Amino acid sequence: MSLSLATLIPGLLLILLGLPLLLNHSGCAALLRAFPRSTAAAYIFFGAGAAWFLYAIWHLSPADFGEYRTYLFVGFLAVAVLAFKCVPDFLAVRGLATLVLMGAMPLLEAAYMEYEKPQRLLMVTVVYVAISGAIWLGAQPWRLRDLIGWLYVRPARARGLGGALAGYGLLLTAVSFTY
Repeated sequence: MSLSLATLIPGLLLILLGLPLLLNHSGCAALLRAFPRSTAAAYIFFGAGAAWFLYAIWHLSPADFGEYRTYLFVGFLAVAVLAFKCVPDFLAVRGLATLVLMGAMPLLEAAYMEYEKPQRLLMVTVVYVAISGAIWLGAQPWRLRDLIGWLYVRPARARGLGGALAGYGLLLTAVSFTY
């Protein structure tokens, strides 16, 4: 993946997340409030995250326990399938956290050793913030429900966060064309 594309993707995602919050769309608020415990979102996000993770497991090199990849694949597949049965609460949040963690690797690899391009740090910073948030929400997924509830107590909070996300997304989008 090129550094331009690796910067453009988070920029567009931030704009996509920020605009509905900035515009204070009521459908967005209802969708966000329902997201943490949504069964449909769990199937989409956790299913996609598990599939991506299992794909990575299947393609491990011998240096990375590749000799045991069949056992690892079967074990993690069993965990993913049983998660829908045994731990269905907040599975959408865990799936989103998995997607963020899996998606961070190619983005950071694109910026690796690109010291002559200091503007890459704008993308790397947002990716590391997302990684920190994904680890925190993966361990305590109910915190996203609490955060969404707090966000919509006052409409200015949602608009402020939406403006910050969309603004940073526009900055990243503009920076992606400077490499």
